[in-house]
Amino acid sequence: MPLTNSKPFKIKQNEILDYKDIDILRKFINDQGKILSRRLTGLKSKQQKQMTKSIKRARILALLPFVNKD
Repeated sequence: MPLTNSKPFKIKQNEILDYKDIDILRKFINDQGKILSRRLTGLKSKQQKQMTKSIKRARILALLPFVNKD
């Protein structure tokens, strides 16, 4: 039984994660509004940091919610 799961999120090496790309950023947030970990997303360290900064900027600008209330 392998401990690693398939990595569903692929980002190209030269692709830039931007806080304005809400559709891409929603892939990295779970249903509670929490940012998914590197272990789950399969991103590299630099990509994860860039993605986290973009999500936090989008939250501050009210493009993404801090908490999903459903």
